[in-house]
Amino acid sequence: MKLDPFYLIVDSAAWIERLVPLGVKLVQLRIKTMDEARLRAEIRKAKALCVQHDCQLIVNDHWRLAIEEGCDFVHLGQEDLQAAELARIRAAGIRLGLSTHDHLELQTALAAKPDYIALGPVYPTILKKMKWAPQGLERIGEWKRRVAPIPLVAIGGLNPERLDGVFAAGADSAAVVTDITLNADPEARTREWIEQTERWR
Repeated sequence: MKLDPFYLIVDSAAWIERLVPLGVKLVQLRIKTMDEARLRAEIRKAKALCVQHDCQLIVNDHWRLAIEEGCDFVHLGQEDLQAAELARIRAAGIRLGLSTHDHLELQTALAAKPDYIALGPVYPTILKKMKWAPQGLERIGEWKRRVAPIPLVAIGGLNPERLDGVFAAGADSAAVVTDITLNADPEARTREWIEQTERWR
């Protein structure tokens, strides 16, 4: 399986509506707290937009709703992985991405036979409080040797200036959140990311 090198992560269908038409081909809908009816509506809208623009949608955490709404890709953190019913996810034909931050989590993730593995934070990140120190580029290389041929996603503190180093170290895809969503011009920044990742496709 090949992942697009530009992996956008957003917290609403409104962001997908705004940015995916610019040429985004891989996006994760990451909503942490929302009532189920609104969450279902967000997933439904996100899926329709991604179908319209030939973009792969990945639903974070909410695997039951992803199954019910006919989505085909979910991403789980380690805690969510413990609670998830992997057999049901696989039986629904859904692909699976998993987060890792250390060697033990990597072992756990590999045992689940995911379709990609994410490593982070590569650099310091403002997205959430992390108990892990920045992983650095050497860790990307180590992870790639351990997970290949499974695609490796790098996440945490990434920006266009850091992409060449991240891909040269072994990442297959670079995930971004705040560098785009907190930018003064998210559309322009999205175009810059697309341009910078073009040669790694």
